[in-house]
Amino acid sequence: MKLKVPLVNVVVVEVHRVSSGCLRTQKRPSSPNTQWNSLLTFSTIILVVLFSACHRPRQRNKTETSADTLAAVLKDTVAVLEKDTTAVAVVPPVIEPEETKVNVEMVDFKYLSAKSKVSFKSKDQDIDNANINIRMLKDSVLWLSIVAGPIEVVRGLITRDSILIVDRYHKEYYQYDFSTLSQKFNFQLSFDLIQSILVGNMPIPKKENQRFKKENDYFMLRQQEGKIMLESYIGEQNRRLKKLLVTEQPTKNSLTLDYDDFTQLNNYLFPYTSLIQLDYQSEKDKLQYQTVFRIKHQKVELAEKTLSFPFSVPPKYERK
Repeated sequence: MKLKVPLVNVVVVEVHRVSSGCLRTQKRPSSPNTQWNSLLTFSTIILVVLFSACHRPRQRNKTETSADTLAAVLKDTVAVLEKDTTAVAVVPPVIEPEETKVNVEMVDFKYLSAKSKVSFKSKDQDIDNANINIRMLKDSVLWLSIVAGPIEVVRGLITRDSILIVDRYHKEYYQYDFSTLSQKFNFQLSFDLIQSILVGNMPIPKKENQRFKKENDYFMLRQQEGKIMLESYIGEQNRRLKKLLVTEQPTKNSLTLDYDDFTQLNNYLFPYTSLIQLDYQSEKDKLQYQTVFRIKHQKVELAEKTLSFPFSVPPKYERK
């Protein structure tokens, strides 16, 4: 009496026999990846066999052998594997990270005028909530006048290569170039940096090879310019510069700016409050000092009309 064995079991036995025979012919040890691929292929064959058995008619041709069935199954399996391999080979498109697509809003203007309150505290001076008038021609001239009550106390004129400060209270004046002033504070200063500080723009434009990094509610861009390291923090919502940290590498002297009270001005969001903190080591006594400068704008105008920048030094004033 012959024992009838289900077709599925026969095929499984055949697959196992063929697979075992193939493995016996390979004397080299297989790598973990090869073993995994063999297991995956074998599992796929078993699934195809079971699927074919469930959907094939039960009536078989008497001349059909298990070897023929195995050949057909293997043929179908190869087709499935080739199809799967093609699907895996499809490379998804490279998506640029969101951090590299940050478009920072920059304030553009020809002339700027502002009426503001200013507080200034250093090792030598302490000015609290004084009135200041500011006028600026972009990239060229910055004019300011500090008033205490009805009397003008200080008037300043800053150009791309010089800084003039008139102290009317002490009847003195100061004249610097940016190189001398940078040595005084042991920190690299420039007209572009001062202008950017006042309007809340990035001091240095982003270069092609530089990338933003997401940090909490900010996009941070780190830039190296000579001895200066700049870290610009851009608001996630308004795309405006909200914080700037400038550090001089050899001395670790630093300039920190925080912007707040962003208000719609023309087509821009303008920071009506700026807090500037300069931490530096004096070249004379090697001690650490801090200068804090706060500006609270009351009125700001961006215009195309020409502004004047009146400035003169009285003859009897002593230069300091």
